Amino acid sequence: MIKKNPKIKNNICLEIDPDGCAEHVENQVDFIKEQPNFENCPKKVLILGGSGGYGLASRIVAAFAGNADTLAVSFEREPTERRPGSPGYYSNRKFDELAAASGLKAITIEGDAFTDETKATVAKTMKEEFGKADMVIYSLAAPMRTDPKTGIIHKSTIKPIGQKYESETVILGKEDELKMVTIDEATEEDIVSTIKVMGGEDWKLWIEYLLKEDLIDDNAITVAYSYIGPVQTQAIYRTGALGKAKEHLEATAFELTELMKPINGKSYISVNKALVTRASSVIPAMPIYISALYDVMKEKGTHEDCIQQMYRMFAEKLYNKDNVVPVDDANRIHLDDWEMEPDVQAKVKEIMDSMTPENYKEVLDLEGYKRDLYEIHGFAPED
Repeated sequence: MIKKNPKIKNNICLEIDPDGCAEHVENQVDFIKEQPNFENCPKKVLILGGSGGYGLASRIVAAFAGNADTLAVSFEREPTERRPGSPGYYSNRKFDELAAASGLKAITIEGDAFTDETKATVAKTMKEEFGKADMVIYSLAAPMRTDPKTGIIHKSTIKPIGQKYESETVILGKEDELKMVTIDEATEEDIVSTIKVMGGEDWKLWIEYLLKEDLIDDNAITVAYSYIGPVQTQAIYRTGALGKAKEHLEATAFELTELMKPINGKSYISVNKALVTRASSVIPAMPIYISALYDVMKEKGTHEDCIQQMYRMFAEKLYNKDNVVPVDDANRIHLDDWEMEPDVQAKVKEIMDSMTPENYKEVLDLEGYKRDLYEIHGFAPED
């Protein structure tokens, strides 16, 4: 991996290192190979959104800790003479290479998972080369989606509901800056569009389509990923437009369990821990909260990254020895359990309350935050 700091502007990394992206995948695979395998893992796993973050980590765990065949769908940018491809473009190819070297079946389809055309391509591939899925993971995250029925393009938004939002956030760039941001409240159209993009509609369309094509096996499960978070981020995240989309996603899980009853299937939401992703880095207040959280959880020894979270989900939640999936009243698995422990949250609040423009670089784990953001794009900070 190249040891240098890439260019960042407004918390968006502007550079990509292909070799570093591939190494990031290899490091995650190496970690999983060191963990105990689990016997009752699914054997045919379809991952919608499998090129990065929780989706890629899920694919790695299923393949290298459960010896599962995997089929992943993601929308990637190919490289050109002038610029490299998207991080997921290189991650996909490295995963396929490592899976083949281990004798695992891996099929990667690059296309827009929101379209009927991609659904048809996946169905054809499953019938000809893959077989029925006994696990379907929904891990799509996108800024926009075209409704396949109406052709209308919907764009998601990160806005509060009912009033403006003001908060300090860290703007990463050539010089990191603590800045107050103000976000206007969401319109009704903003809310509807965000639900269209980030809610459960497309997840349901996928499951309905796969059931119609007889491509989901008996006793299969499907899982989508969500986040709740602490009181400090509620206004912009959980009670804002994005939160309405998450509520819709979580309600969809109940509908899918009903749809899958004829095959004795089940649907779950996994509420995961706050982590640095390409999406979370641009949500106001999240860089501060995550940096404070990292500081506390690393000191306590409970910090997990994507690959560690997904291994715990498979090994301890979905496919544990007791064969009982631990869920709350809303049918949600909680991988945010360690994040939301009262003592952890109390210490995070203490750090955030003590933060000033003069000391924020000392009290927050900004280096850990930036390291994770760099790593997603194939870089690591200079030593």
